[in-house]
Amino acid sequence: MNAPQSDEAIRERLFAIVAKQAKIDPAVLRPEATLKDLGIASLEAIELIFDIEEDFDITFPDEHANFDTDTVQNLIDAVRAALQAKSGGSEATA
Repeated sequence: MNAPQSDEAIRERLFAIVAKQAKIDPAVLRPEATLKDLGIASLEAIELIFDIEEDFDITFPDEHANFDTDTVQNLIDAVRAALQAKSGGSEATA
């Protein structure tokens, strides 16, 4: 079983994926930025979701994202939740 990823590791990987899709420098990304703010249209956002799912080997619930208001932080939270669900819903303790 894989060890849980830190929030920082999740954020860094997600920022890299979002930055690539938005064609911007990951250093300028902020958690409060919306996909719309980043110039990511709805079709591109769908591709972004697929890229995130593939990179993290997760599947998001079939919820419709609101590309005008969903933020990069929402994506970080969704990835964290999906990773926790995949690992059995709780953090492993030693």
